[in-house]
Amino acid sequence: MTDRPVLVPPAGSRGEDLQACYAAALHNLLDVNTIQDGSTAYLRAGGGYAEPWTRDAAINTWHAASLLSPEVAKHTLLKVCTDGLIAQDNQWWDQIIWVIGAWHHQLVTGDTAFAAEAFRIGAASLDILRRDRFDASTGLYRGPALMQDGIAGYPEPPYQPGNESSFVLDHPGADEIRCLSTNAVYAGALGCLEQLAAAAGADPAPYAEQRAELVAAVNEHLWSEETGQYGYFLGPDGLDLHQETAGLALAVEFGIASPEVVAGIHHEPFGVVNVWPPFPRFDAAHPGRHNAICWPMVMGLWGYAAAKARQAAEFGRTVDDLVRLFRSSGDELFELYNVTTGEVDGGWQVGRQWESLPHQTWSATALLRLVHEGLFGLEFGTDGITFRPTVPASYAGEWSLRSLRYRAATLDVTVRGEGTEVRSVRLDGQDAPYVPATLTGHHQVEVLVSSSR
Repeated sequence: MTDRPVLVPPAGSRGEDLQACYAAALHNLLDVNTIQDGSTAYLRAGGGYAEPWTRDAAINTWHAASLLSPEVAKHTLLKVCTDGLIAQDNQWWDQIIWVIGAWHHQLVTGDTAFAAEAFRIGAASLDILRRDRFDASTGLYRGPALMQDGIAGYPEPPYQPGNESSFVLDHPGADEIRCLSTNAVYAGALGCLEQLAAAAGADPAPYAEQRAELVAAVNEHLWSEETGQYGYFLGPDGLDLHQETAGLALAVEFGIASPEVVAGIHHEPFGVVNVWPPFPRFDAAHPGRHNAICWPMVMGLWGYAAAKARQAAEFGRTVDDLVRLFRSSGDELFELYNVTTGEVDGGWQVGRQWESLPHQTWSATALLRLVHEGLFGLEFGTDGITFRPTVPASYAGEWSLRSLRYRAATLDVTVRGEGTEVRSVRLDGQDAPYVPATLTGHHQVEVLVSSSR
C-alpha cells in the first residue's frame, strides 16, 4: 500500500497519459506545494506564490486536498482567516468562496468541530459582505469576477485606456460591476452556510432564503433573453455578453443554470478560455492574461460542470485538453497556457507579456478533481460516498484508483464500462448504495457504468 492513491488505466489505452499527469499532480500537491509551518503544514498557491490566498486555499482544499491531505487542508483554510473572519483584504469578491471549501472539508472528513468553527467564520464574514457589497436594487453582489483580478480580464469599460495598473480595482467602476462567477460563488456559499448552520445547531433558513433570492436575481439580471445565454457582468451600460467560462461552470454546478448551458461553450484549439471573445486590445499574438487564454483551474471547473451535466463527451474533451497541455510542458503544471499553440504563456496585460509560473497548485487540483469526482464520480455526503462516474467513450474500459484514503478507510475503487448510467455498486462483493462514512480498514469498491443510448 502506498501513502497516496495510484491511478491504473485500462491496459494499452490512451489513459497512460492521464495516469502520468495524475502522478504529476499528486507530486505537485503533496510534495512540491506542501510547506512545513512549525508542527504542521499548509498549501502554498504555487511557484512564485509563497503563501496561500483565500481563493486558492478554498479551491485547492475543495478540489482535492481535503481528501488527500486533510490536516494540511484544514490548516490552509484556517491560515487565511484572522480574528474569526475570512481574511479582510482588498479582493473581497473572493472571500466567500472560503465557505465552499470549508463545507466540502466537513463532508470529506466529518470534522464536526471544524464545521462549527467554519460556520462562525463564514456567517460573520457574510454579514460584512452583505452590508458592504450587496446591491439591493438588483439582488446581486458587487465586485469583479472570480478569476479576473487583473484588468486584462475586462473589456472597456471598466478597463481604462492609458491606466498602467494591472489591478482591476484601480480602474474606475470595476468595484461596482456584478459578475456571473462571483454571484454563482455566493449562491454556492449560501447553500454551504445553510448546511454548516444545521450542523452547528443554528437556523439554516436565512441562508436558504438568501440563496433562493440570489439565484432568482442571477437569472433575472445576468441572463439574456435575446441571445439565450448568460452574460459576463452587469455594468453601467447593461449586461456584457462575453462568455465567462468559470461563471457558466459554477452556475451549472450550483444549480443556477440548466445543464443545457454546457452545449454552448466556445472551444479554442487547446481548450476553453476564461472570457470569449478576445477584447479588441488583444490578438492571437498578444493574448490577454485573463481573456482568451487557458487557465487549467478554469478548465477544471468546466470539466466538472460537464460531468455534473452528464455530458461525457464534453468532459472527456476537457480532460484531453488538460492532458495535452501538461504533457507538452514536461508534466510540469503551469499557471496558464497559450490557447492556439499550447505553449506555456502568461499572456499580456497593460502592455507587456507576463510570466506563467510553474508548480501551480490549482492546476494540479483541477486535474485531480476531474479524476476523483468526474471519471470515478465520487460524491461526498454526510453519510458517505456515492458514485456517479462519467466515462467518455474514448476512456472506456476498466479504471482503478487504488489506496485511496477516506476517513478511517482505504479504498480500491474500480470503474468498468463507458457512459454515465450507474448499473451497480458493490462493496467487498456485496451490493451497496454507498460507501459508509463509518467504514474502517481496506475495502474493494466496484462500479459498473454504461451509456444510456
